[in-house]
Amino acid sequence: MIVVSNTSPLTNLAAIHQFELLHRLYDQIHISDAVWDELNSEGKRWPGRAEVSTADWIETHAVRNRSLVDVLRRDLDAGESESIALALELGADMILVDEKEGRHAAQRLGLKVVGVIGVLLEAKSRGFIEHVRTQLDALRQIAGFYMKDSLYHAVLVLASEE
Repeated sequence: MIVVSNTSPLTNLAAIHQFELLHRLYDQIHISDAVWDELNSEGKRWPGRAEVSTADWIETHAVRNRSLVDVLRRDLDAGESESIALALELGADMILVDEKEGRHAAQRLGLKVVGVIGVLLEAKSRGFIEHVRTQLDALRQIAGFYMKDSLYHAVLVLASEE
């Protein structure tokens, strides 16, 4: 399975100490140079930076289709734009994106999109985590992940926790 990730699933899962779920679920993750650059931007040590730099199961790529990236950059940031272009170049089975605009752009281009919440739901269904609620609470409180209450409760229903 070919999986490409944008920055936010990496940083959010690292912030809540669930980064290894990506390896357990998908074996290998592909990221673009722009995602790596975002993890190292502004001289900060973003969550996920150290994990990505030491993970031999994450492969970084230079995106070749710069014209597609340029078009996507009209509405998206560099990481999202390059992630979508990379997913198309690699023929990815899935792209990990959380931001609404990035998700919509990827879907319009025919990509299967999963966000960090979908990762957590899959991890629970495969027995890698016991409770989704704990992870959702951590996403909100530790990672600063925005989630409407209606989505929070819908996810708990899907996870059979409410």
